[in-house]
Amino acid sequence: MRHALHAEWTKLRTLAASGWLLLSAIALTVALTVATVAGTKYSATSSVEDTTKLSLTGIFLGQAIIAGLAVTLIGSEYSTGMITVTLAAMPRRTTMLAAKATILAALTIAAGTIAVLGSLLAGRLILPRNGFTNAHGYPALSLAHEPTLRAGLGTIVYLTLIALLSLGIATAVRDSATAIGLVLGLLFLFPIIGHVVTNPTWQRHLAQFGPMTAGLAVENTANTHHLPIGPWSGLAVLAAWAAGALLAGGLLLHVRDA
Repeated sequence: MRHALHAEWTKLRTLAASGWLLLSAIALTVALTVATVAGTKYSATSSVEDTTKLSLTGIFLGQAIIAGLAVTLIGSEYSTGMITVTLAAMPRRTTMLAAKATILAALTIAAGTIAVLGSLLAGRLILPRNGFTNAHGYPALSLAHEPTLRAGLGTIVYLTLIALLSLGIATAVRDSATAIGLVLGLLFLFPIIGHVVTNPTWQRHLAQFGPMTAGLAVENTANTHHLPIGPWSGLAVLAAWAAGALLAGGLLLHVRDA
């Protein structure tokens, strides 16, 4: 496993696109958060109840870039034919996939940590200037505040699971464009259907089983008892999606030709 990890790390760090994607994920996540919180002003009739969740808005964009990185990690090898060289050097295919997943998870955790801290810092600096203060019932965006800490850590886990989900799908379909389309479709299909469906029970079930809607429940720090699914339970649903995708990708990788 150590040699497989070293090989995958060497391949990844020699690809300039990987570094740019990670930097883009961080920068665009924070940038979208800054734009969102800067444009949100407090008023007596404000519908904003959760400043932590508002400060993590940029994750909607960051997750797409992280998914692109994960898909590229194996999709590029299939598109160039380098997968045959990789499998010749590492004939134990599940070990190769596990090495890719480990390196991807480590990089996503690092990038996600910076993006989340940057987003929370942006919210803490900007929102009080727009009228959101403790006096109005909005807790300070501090990691000393337990719900904010949980939301921040949970969001990092969320991004990591999105990366692993994307890697599993890309391994199964062996095409980058198809894989990214499937990932984004899977993430956004459930909330779209949820807006179309008028039955409250079905809306709740769709929110509970959708990988994005369930996973992002961890960002909520206010009125969590009204959510369709609890914060950690939502992450467990996303983890099940990611595990299923990796299992399917690993099985197909094992049984078919390169």
